[in-house]
Amino acid sequence: MSLLQTSWTETELLADEPNLEPLIVGDHRCHGGFDESGQYRSPRTRFRNPAIAAWQAQHSADFNTSLLDVPLDTWPPTSPNVAQSKFLLSEGVRAPVIVQLTRIGTVEGFGAAMRMWNVPDRQRFFVESIAGTTIEHLDRGLFEAQARDEAGWEDEYGHRDMWWAARDVAFENPVVEDMTELMLFRLGVTTAPGAPVPDAAAIRTQQHQVQVFAGIDLDAELMIQRMIGLLLIEISAAHLFAWAEELLSDSNLVAGNGEAARIVSYIRQDEAPHVEYLRTALTEMRDRTFVGEHGNIPGAEVIGTLWERGIAESTGTRRDESLALALREVEAGLIDHPRRVEILENYKALGVASPSMS
Repeated sequence: MSLLQTSWTETELLADEPNLEPLIVGDHRCHGGFDESGQYRSPRTRFRNPAIAAWQAQHSADFNTSLLDVPLDTWPPTSPNVAQSKFLLSEGVRAPVIVQLTRIGTVEGFGAAMRMWNVPDRQRFFVESIAGTTIEHLDRGLFEAQARDEAGWEDEYGHRDMWWAARDVAFENPVVEDMTELMLFRLGVTTAPGAPVPDAAAIRTQQHQVQVFAGIDLDAELMIQRMIGLLLIEISAAHLFAWAEELLSDSNLVAGNGEAARIVSYIRQDEAPHVEYLRTALTEMRDRTFVGEHGNIPGAEVIGTLWERGIAESTGTRRDESLALALREVEAGLIDHPRRVEILENYKALGVASPSMS
């Protein structure tokens, strides 16, 4: 019999480490804090990290398989890359970098929607038991913990506001535009920036259109698709963190004496349990059997198909769209610059070719 504790309450999975010195940025308290040694401790990880480690160990003992993963080099560096961003800042062109940081924070704020992802009674979708697994705990604190990490909770800043705080420190409170409507469009929620969110019937029609396995409950498959998409974003974000930390630590180009980079490093640390619980839950699904309307389906077929589809979208169309958007933002930032053509050519020479750079 295993001695691992694999059953946890929501209260435990949302608990902070005790007696932490709060992280204050400006006049605002952020989540997390510092222990007696001065080490930053991520929020809601007092039991969440040990729980994830226990689920991983239990799954390895029960199934003897490796966790889902994908090499970081599957994704090229972020665009603009560090060299391009430093070049733009050295030329006094700040808008593209400020927009990038604003956009990141905006997307992080959408993490609050994870509270609506859960599908009740998940055991009905699997032949094998899900007791004592990550799957069982998705609605017992895991989705909620990440929603709070990303969007903030009560009076504490989460990642949305922490990214914006890093931007404001580095660029001394620049004037920025709200990017919510643009990002809702880019994420496929609306048909155009500023367009209304579709009604429930239209959303359901769209959901049926993206369903791959007709024999599996639609809401269950949508939850899996969202989890895969989020996990791939979290993994590829390692490039984004490296970009931001290197750029925002350069005191010759940005203000704050490295404070903005330190804020980003705390966010990066916070993301670690997100990656681990998502890849663990998806691995647990992969190694089980789905109950289908017309017969059982191996989890390897369901998760494998949706996983490969997610990677193809992430590294294909979405990557091209991201490169094209980055270039448009640079072009917009240079629209009135007297050396626009020269700077744009030098910028392109430092980056990765995209469809819009031909």
